Formats: sequence, C-alpha cells, structure tokens
Amino acid sequence: MMHVLRKRGVRLALASSTGLVACALGFFAWQTFYPVQAAEGWNVQVLHNSVTRAASLLPQADGSLLVSRELNGGKGSILRITAEGDRMVVLEGLSKPDGMVAVDGGWAFSQEVGGAPVSMSRDGQVSQLFDGNNVQGLYNDGLHLYAIEDRKGDGRLMRYDWQSGELDVLRSGLTETEGLTRCADGRLLYTEKATGKIRALSEGGNDPVVIEGLRNPTFLLCDQRGLWISEDSSHRARLLRIDGDGTRRTVLSYLKAPQAIVPDGKGGYLLAEGGRDRVLRLTPPAKAKTAQAEASPRVPEA
Repeated sequence: MMHVLRKRGVRLALASSTGLVACALGFFAWQTFYPVQAAEGWNVQVLHNSVTRAASLLPQADGSLLVSRELNGGKGSILRITAEGDRMVVLEGLSKPDGMVAVDGGWAFSQEVGGAPVSMSRDGQVSQLFDGNNVQGLYNDGLHLYAIEDRKGDGRLMRYDWQSGELDVLRSGLTETEGLTRCADGRLLYTEKATGKIRALSEGGNDPVVIEGLRNPTFLLCDQRGLWISEDSSHRARLLRIDGDGTRRTVLSYLKAPQAIVPDGKGGYLLAEGGRDRVLRLTPPAKAKTAQAEASPRVPEA
C-alpha cells in the first residue's frame, strides 16, 4: 500500500512539475510573440524584417536606410536597405556596431567592445577618429561629436572636436551610460540604464537627474514632440515620450529590446527592435499638430 501511494505521489509531482514548465514556456512564448501595442491614434507596422540585432538607424537622402547589426566577434555589420527593399552590406567585420550618426558627407559609428575606435565612413573610406571602450551612444552637433561608454564604474562621456581633432573627457566613472541627445533648451542628456535615470550634463560637474523611475532606458531622441526614450528590456519593453509639459506617455508597449529611434523624414519615426530583428515604422495620429506638439520639448528641471 505504501509503495502504491509512493508511486502515486511521484506521478503527481512529475505532473505538477510538467505543468509548471509548460506554463513557464507558455508565458515566455506569449511575451515573445504578443504583438506590439500602439497608443491611441498612433500606428505601428513592420517596415523591415530579418534584420539581425538591429541597433542604430540612419535614413539617407536617397530614401535608403543604414542599419547597424549589433553582433559580436567580428560578425557585426552595417547594412544599407534601399527604398525598394534591396539590401547590401556596406561595412562588415565589426564587433557590436551600436551608435551611428550622420556627419558631413558620411557617418560616424561606434563599436561596443573594449579597445574599439569610433570611426567615420566617408566616400567609401573608413578612418578612425579616436579610441574608446564599449562606446555606445553618439551625438553630433556639427562642431563636436559626443560619445558615451557603456561600462560598469569606469565609463566616460567624451567630446571630439571636428576642427582640431582633440578629444576631451567630460565625465568619467560612469556606470551603464548608453544613450545621449541634446534638446532644444541646449542641455545634453544621457541615460543611466541600471538606475533608470536620465541626467543632464552641467558645467558644475554635478549632473542633475532630470527623469527617473524608468526601466532600462537606452537610446534617446529629442524633437518637437518631446523626449523619446526606448527601454532596452527583453520583454514588455516600451517606447516612452516626455511631452513638452513634462507628461510621461507610453507610445509603444510589448516591445522586445528596442534600440534607436529616428525621424523618418515624413512626420513619423523608425524604431529598431533588436530583440525581434526588425525595423518598425511609427506613424503619428492623422490630425494637425497641437500647440503642445509644436512647442519646444522640455524635460523637468532638477
């Protein structure tokens, strides 16, 4: 009798364990395949599929799109997708190419690995600008190229002078700083992924927190609609927008590791969703811009 009860207990335990495993697998599958949800009035669609580890985006004047594919070990590359959908690798043999910004006559790009330089591609030639360690975010204002390192405790925020070629380290000792952008009020903002904060570079050296309570903030974009923030989370990530009045809005939800967001030149946006290997197109509500959208973006003062 005890033997029978023991066997029955084992069967129940196995059945229970199997059920738990099935539930867990089902939950993760749901998170992976649940469709992206857009806020009311906004429309989202897949523009390009099968773009492995899409990270940074750079629309070109001819209608094509440059996409960095953030693979490690020399397997990363920068891909050009034409307006007709044709694809061509323009740079290969890279390791985790991440940040990418337009420069005069070409573009600059970073590689998020130790000892990799920030480089520039122009007229088919690649030249090294300066060395970095795990450089991720880039921002170009025409006079200077800003670069930020994604490190744990020894990251730097740097500024490269296009005219003199000098490199200044503006901040050091940073942790998991990934994205940066400049807003209309002149402040340069950068993310702290682990703490969920965004700071503003200040002359005094003590950079104030302007936004907090975020989940893994990474790429930033500031434009006439506000401050856009993508969350580098594997499941149920969001694309957020801080309006001109400081209101925080979720524009896209159920994303998987979204990366760079850029204007598409048609009033909408392109978003790299690296976790699903694709590029999304985000279209705003089909109505005239409100006075709020027309206003210069503002983030809360510290």
